[in-house]
Amino acid sequence: MPIYKAPVEDVTFLLNDVFQFDRFNNLPGFTDASADVREAILGEAAKLSEEVLQPLNRVGDLEGCKRHDDGSVSTPKGFKDAFKQVAEGGWLGLSAPAEYGGQGLPVTLSQAVNEFQCSANMAFTMYGGLTMGAVAALLVHGNAEQKKTYVPNMVAGKWTGTMNLTEPHCGTDLGLMRTKAVRQADGSFRITGTKIFISAGEHDLADNIIHLVLARIEGAPAGIKGVSLFVVPKFLVNADGSVGSRNGVTCGSIEHKMGIHGNSTCVMNYDNATGWLIGEENKGMQGMFVMMNEARLGVAVQGLAQSEVAYQNAVAYARERLQGRSISGVKAPDKPADPIIVHPDVRRTLLTIRAFNEAARAMVVWTALKSDVAHRSSDPKDRQEADDHMGLMTPVMKGVMTGTGFANTVLAQQMYGGHGYIAEHGMEQFVRDSRISMIYEGANGVQALDLVGRKLPRDGGRAIMAFFAEVGAFVKENSGNDAMKPYVGPLSTALGHLQQATGWLMQNALAKPDNAGAAATDYMDLFGLVTFGYMWARMAKVANDKIAASGATQYLNTKLVTGRFFMERMLPETATHLARLQTGCATTMELAAEAF
Repeated sequence: MPIYKAPVEDVTFLLNDVFQFDRFNNLPGFTDASADVREAILGEAAKLSEEVLQPLNRVGDLEGCKRHDDGSVSTPKGFKDAFKQVAEGGWLGLSAPAEYGGQGLPVTLSQAVNEFQCSANMAFTMYGGLTMGAVAALLVHGNAEQKKTYVPNMVAGKWTGTMNLTEPHCGTDLGLMRTKAVRQADGSFRITGTKIFISAGEHDLADNIIHLVLARIEGAPAGIKGVSLFVVPKFLVNADGSVGSRNGVTCGSIEHKMGIHGNSTCVMNYDNATGWLIGEENKGMQGMFVMMNEARLGVAVQGLAQSEVAYQNAVAYARERLQGRSISGVKAPDKPADPIIVHPDVRRTLLTIRAFNEAARAMVVWTALKSDVAHRSSDPKDRQEADDHMGLMTPVMKGVMTGTGFANTVLAQQMYGGHGYIAEHGMEQFVRDSRISMIYEGANGVQALDLVGRKLPRDGGRAIMAFFAEVGAFVKENSGNDAMKPYVGPLSTALGHLQQATGWLMQNALAKPDNAGAAATDYMDLFGLVTFGYMWARMAKVANDKIAASGATQYLNTKLVTGRFFMERMLPETATHLARLQTGCATTMELAAEAF
């Protein structure tokens, strides 16, 4: 059976030492998250994830969700009690505003907890994750009555939330949607249409489900400019806040899918359902983008989380599995064969996964802190800089962390040989579950196009220039430090590759947009590698400083070796991405469609 242990020590190292969490105590909520409070939160989150959620992961995969003849859906055995524990423990509202029943703590802590829970049970964790994404959209774009009506119960986990975008005939191109909204005399709307792939669309975990639905008001402009956002509860809410009569929204079926069987992915039918406009008419994407951006960062964490749990199991197996003898001499003379972890290629595979996991975790913490600054700082300049960072990094994190995270689950499965293909070991579930992260919340190719087409040129390239300046300054500051040369040298080279790629796009994309389209994924992957390299260099700097001050530990030595492995064996791939994208779109676009 699979195992999982939350990486509390690594998160603590990042919070306390690398990013110096307490430096942000001028922001609301940070003084309430002192070191001892953080330790307690991470410890309890680890315990919940390891002891309650992880044992249900295989249960959810085997049982799945069941739709009944009346349209109701039951979740796998144990999910309902586990969700009650999560809700009553205040985990959903960890970072939600106190005025709505949350604890108001930094989102940085929520993201750390989210990783633990996603590693333990990704399908289960999606119920709460989608709920808090819906809360974010309501807090930004909902009116006072909507916030009062829905948010406190969602934060408490009494009600859950969803996002309804995709329709059978349209996915990314939401301008093609057909779901319609008809205005009523009382200010409400009647919503009619069908939405598909709706995660957590129907279940038995909460008393009500609050759907955020994109629809087009009758007479609205065609395309994306005519789309509005509505709140459509499963049960109408009475004036006193209690749950009232059933609304005209039902689960038509549950999708039969590759993984995340413990989450109810539904076809939702809206038949004259009563809904209320969120925000302005025809500005629905503004509200939905709040939720989508929250979801994209959450999905990026899913990529890391599945990579982490797959890695842990692969390491445990590699230590135990006896197979062959070390090519440099017998390592276990008392056994009939050596454990496979002695073989260089096995170690290469494991270090490849580990080096990604630790860099990606650092990137999550770094970006989560920027999110806290963007939402909590009183300094307009700091908020702008943080918002620039978030806009630039969101597609990189979603695209690179999910793509690499999935690839890593496959690498971890490979460690088991034939046993990795057998369900009882759990590795094939990690592969199946992680595959969806590359698809939903904007497929990774779309993330790459968003990065190249929108995020790079935004505000005259202000965000990318700030990134270049920050990394360049770090390289310059540490270039004379002998202990840092194994890190800043490769980072400087990789940064140069990213700058060359950016310059190439500036020169070649405007005149011929297909050049940007053909280069987008390589550019995104190059960007991700450079960012991971920067994270490793920052971690190495702290590790070296701590060793110089108080001596080496196994943790710090391991950190430095893993960082050198990344710099030597993974970061050089930036040269390949640069060479590929500089070839342009000629061969990519030359063939006629019928030639494929």
